[in-house]
Amino acid sequence: MSRRFGAADTGERATVGAVRVGSFNAMHGLSLADGRVEAERFTTAVADLDCDVLGLQEMDLAQPRSGGGDQAATAATALGASDGGWRFAPTVYGTPGHRWRPADGRRAENEPAYGIALVSRLPVRRWWVVPLGRSPVRSPVLVPGTSRRVRMILLDDEPRVALAAVVETASGPLTVVTTHLSFAPGWNAWQLRRLVERLREVDGPVLLLGDLNLPGRLPTWFTGWRRLAAHRTYPAHAPRVQLDHVLARGPVGTVAASEARRTAVSDHLALLVDIRR
Repeated sequence: MSRRFGAADTGERATVGAVRVGSFNAMHGLSLADGRVEAERFTTAVADLDCDVLGLQEMDLAQPRSGGGDQAATAATALGASDGGWRFAPTVYGTPGHRWRPADGRRAENEPAYGIALVSRLPVRRWWVVPLGRSPVRSPVLVPGTSRRVRMILLDDEPRVALAAVVETASGPLTVVTTHLSFAPGWNAWQLRRLVERLREVDGPVLLLGDLNLPGRLPTWFTGWRRLAAHRTYPAHAPRVQLDHVLARGPVGTVAASEARRTAVSDHLALLVDIRR
C-alpha cells in the first residue's frame, strides 16, 4: 500500500533507491492568488517537487505573459538536470487563446511558443515526439480567474503531442512519456488510445505522466494500464476531480508513496509518485 510523503521523504527515498516521478500542469507559472507570473516563484514551485523525472504541461517559451523566458530550461535548472536531461516540445507558435499557429513548421526567431516538457535527473538514452492531432471543433472550457470563480468559454483546440524519453535507472531502462490531451470530450480518449497504440512498439516498462483531461478511472479503462496514484488534482484551491495521472505498463516497480501537492502556481495540483525499482 502506498503512503503519503512525510517530512523525511527525500532521505527515505534515497535509502530505498526509489525514483520520484511527477506530472504538473504548471499553467505557465501563473498564480491565481495575484494573477501574476514570477520566474522565482515558478522555480521554487518546481524545485520543491524534487522529482527525478517530471512531466510539465502548459509551458511557455519566449512568451511576453511569462517574462519572455524559457520555462522548460528554468525547470531543468531547478531540478538539477543536465543539458541532455530535458526537452521542450512545442505544440503551437504564438499565444494560446489569442493568435497562434500549429508548431509543425519552422519557428521564427524569438517567436513565442507553448507546449510540454520533460525533465530528467536520470541519464537519458533517447528522445522522441508522438503527434496526437487536435479536435476539429470548438469546445467549451472552464477558465479559472483570480477570484477562484470559473467561467465557460468556447475555444479552438490546440495540436497535441506526447514527449517520450528512455531513462536509465538502477534497475534498467524505463520509458517515460508526458502529454497534455485535448479538453474536447471524446477526442481526448481517441488521443490516449492513439498514444497507447504507438507505445506498443516500445519494449519494457513504460510510465505515462500527464494532464489527460480525463477524470478518475477513465484513463485505465481506455488503456488497460495501471493507475499508480488516485488523488484529486483539480481545481487546485478545492480539488474535486483527478485530471492529472501517472499510469504504468509493465514492471515499473512498487509504489512507495504518492501525493497531490499544492504549489504557489497553477490551477492544478502536482501529482507525485515514489517508485521502488
